[in-house]
Amino acid sequence: MAPPGTVGRAALLAPLSGPQASIGQIMREAASLGGAVGGPGAEIDLRDAGTTEQSAVDAARQAVEAGAAMILGPLFSGQSRAVAQAVGRKVPVVSFSNDSAIAGGNLYVYGVTPLQSAKSVMGFAAARGLRRIAVVAPPGEFGTRSVAAAQAAAQGYGIALSEPVVTDSAESLAARLSAASGGQLPDAVYLPSVRGGFEAQAAAISAAGVQILGSDQWAAITPQRIPALQGAWFAAPDPIGFEAFAIALEERVETEAGIVAGLAFDAIEMARLLGRLGQQSAEGLQRPAGFSGVLGPYKILPSGLVERGLAVLKVADGATTLIGAPSV
Repeated sequence: MAPPGTVGRAALLAPLSGPQASIGQIMREAASLGGAVGGPGAEIDLRDAGTTEQSAVDAARQAVEAGAAMILGPLFSGQSRAVAQAVGRKVPVVSFSNDSAIAGGNLYVYGVTPLQSAKSVMGFAAARGLRRIAVVAPPGEFGTRSVAAAQAAAQGYGIALSEPVVTDSAESLAARLSAASGGQLPDAVYLPSVRGGFEAQAAAISAAGVQILGSDQWAAITPQRIPALQGAWFAAPDPIGFEAFAIALEERVETEAGIVAGLAFDAIEMARLLGRLGQQSAEGLQRPAGFSGVLGPYKILPSGLVERGLAVLKVADGATTLIGAPSV
């Protein structure tokens, strides 16, 4: 039986110590915008996930023993897997990771995934007649996941996706894209990563006169400062919903609000709602009506994955403007 006064309580596991502590502090401040976090009588119990799987497991077990019916976090995939196994199938674990591979059982992947970005921006492009699309992704795990996401999105929208160009370089990029696309340039090129030679790649694609598409990662780089991205489209949280949250958070912390802060706020508000309804369970998470947050509308699926409606923004005239509203 849960301790007195803890019915409807959830626990937030954030990295409050170690090298990622600054992220954990932002998560805590974001979570506290909607009400008290931690302390007697609070709906949300705050715990330090630390830096290791064991520290996260210890924090989760302590939270459950203190009455938490739902775990929000941790931020990282390894910790999340360990926590989900440790707390048992009856306790939902809503991880802030964006690694879809860990979803299933009592573990839900709440982070913004490569597939969510790809579906939003590529679906928008296809609806506007751009159906021959290529993807340029860096070597490594994120690049591999981004290519797989683009391929899955392409199938759903009738897009002819070229063979992926996996490179960090912009050298001969237009020629490589043409070769991968049957001898002519594609209608659009998806650049999901902002690492490595991203700006040089964008410049090469822009010079070739091809529409550039981007992922939610672009929201962290101020794309309007990069001349080659003028006219590009990218997936991002709906700025109409996110702006008020960002302003409120930036009054409390000396940094810009990012995706992780938005995830923390939305997860806390979801847990508060379900706690007040007595539905902090798998069934509550998977309710058909879904949820609405500062990152946009979303539904949590029995698979442990999330359908998330991201907006599509256009880079133009030193700013970004909404051109595609989010939906799920």
